[in-house]
Amino acid sequence: MSTVGDVGDNPGNGARGNEDEVPDHPRLDSTNLSLRLSKDEEAKRLGRAQRRLLHLRLINGGQLRDGKLGPPVCVIFEGWDAAGKGGAIKRLVEPLDPRHVHVAPFAAPTAEELRHHFLWRFWPPLPGWGGMTIFDRSWYGRVLVERVESLATEVQWRRAYEEINDFEHTLAEEGMIVIKLWMHMSHDEQLRRFVRRRDDPLKSWKLTDEDWRNREKRAEYDQAVSDMLRLTNGRLAPWDVVSSENKRNGRVEVIETVIRRMEQGMARWGVPVPPHDAAEEKTELALVFDDAEFQPDPDAPPNGADQPDDQPQRPRDSIRSQDSKDSKRSEGSEAPGRSEGPERSEGSERSEDPKDPKNSKDSKDSTDQPDSPAQRDPRDEERLEA
Repeated sequence: MSTVGDVGDNPGNGARGNEDEVPDHPRLDSTNLSLRLSKDEEAKRLGRAQRRLLHLRLINGGQLRDGKLGPPVCVIFEGWDAAGKGGAIKRLVEPLDPRHVHVAPFAAPTAEELRHHFLWRFWPPLPGWGGMTIFDRSWYGRVLVERVESLATEVQWRRAYEEINDFEHTLAEEGMIVIKLWMHMSHDEQLRRFVRRRDDPLKSWKLTDEDWRNREKRAEYDQAVSDMLRLTNGRLAPWDVVSSENKRNGRVEVIETVIRRMEQGMARWGVPVPPHDAAEEKTELALVFDDAEFQPDPDAPPNGADQPDDQPQRPRDSIRSQDSKDSKRSEGSEAPGRSEGPERSEGSERSEDPKDPKNSKDSKDSTDQPDSPAQRDPRDEERLEA
């Protein structure tokens, strides 16, 4: 088995000439795989972190700083097959405007890409100032799968450590916040997830013969990952190993790590980082509910600021359904031919005055909403549910 000893003695990434500044690299065998989160704990921490991430993203994107752009953010996901990279990325981008973040997935290089240097295909998706890109797999394939599967010569993959360090150092010195995540789990947990994927008709497409073959080379991949963590860990582009034995813990740990690294990078470039306090929590809640898709419950406090943590927000579907009902009432109240009269309170279709002719059973105002589900057109129910 090939190991790396003298290659990459100077890891780079902002530490040239001063190796004391290079942080101690993370190790797979030091990762606590016993970490667990309940569903409620995940939801609470994930919601808080997503609100924080949204705030930081709006600051960096210039939406909250009079157009001043913050440093570009590049998040790199690597990890074992079935370690939960896709699910973690989904939760990471969920609170963000899709115009403000780009997810760049990478698989094996194409014939055209193989005609160029291995880093060539990764340049176009890189973010500029104010931007954010998430790499689902990256240039680290050179020192992982290409090394283990002999898709690169030994000279090529040994040289790649220094090339990657120089590449990331260049990006970081120009302002980029480089966040590198390794999703770690045990060999046994990976097998359990493989079996579940194999037996699930909606997920079996994710599992390939190559995935099973890679399991047989776990020892070789362990060595390759360890060398990667040791030789490409630097002050401006450090590695973080995420405990993904429990998917809930992995998802939360990912977004909280991204936030921590973003705050460090913003501070490095002089971008004000909002404090972690109660007032900031109210601001972040207000940012979330400022979006039309995130209308708060009418019975909740303004912006949900003082809402207890154990009281969940109304689901989006119910919000949209209520919006549809309100829209129908509004359209009905402005229908041609309706006589003008006092403004009705929301949710009330008839006056309380018993002498009002509109309360008569003989009243046939065709624009009135039906009084009971039995009178309602079933097609209206279907539209509301949709």
